[in-house]
Amino acid sequence: MEIERKFLADPRSLKLTDYSSIEMKQGYLFTDPVLRIRKENDSYVLTVKSVGLLQREEYELPLSKEQFTKMAESVQGCFIEKTRYLIPCPPYTIELDIFHGALKGLIYAEVEFPNVEEAKAFLPPSWFLREVTDDGSFSNAALSRLSGDALHSFLQENALH
Repeated sequence: MEIERKFLADPRSLKLTDYSSIEMKQGYLFTDPVLRIRKENDSYVLTVKSVGLLQREEYELPLSKEQFTKMAESVQGCFIEKTRYLIPCPPYTIELDIFHGALKGLIYAEVEFPNVEEAKAFLPPSWFLREVTDDGSFSNAALSRLSGDALHSFLQENALH
């Protein structure tokens, strides 16, 4: 079970080189329910996610580079490219995603929790901006389908300038 909250973020007060990071490239074979392929540095994974925003089921299976490349031919929409920084916030880890490519300027932070009670009790740090947990348009699956005027409008409203 995945339980997480998501926030737009402004990490300019942080020294990101102090944190470990992962380069990610992911695409969606299906978006409802989610069937995603992802490259994380030099590893590959297939993820299945059930419907939901704050809470949902998630399963991951390893892929070979060849399997990832073959499945990439069937991706719907565009690939999402981002750098994920892992920032300690005891007892949690903040996953700060800084998007590249078509979504350049979009930055958000996710925090995963062991249960809904802890998720609701979490007090975000001051560099977190607006919470977007309940807004499905911020899911990576939804972002992968944005293009043209819709993409431009979304970034105008939500990207860090």
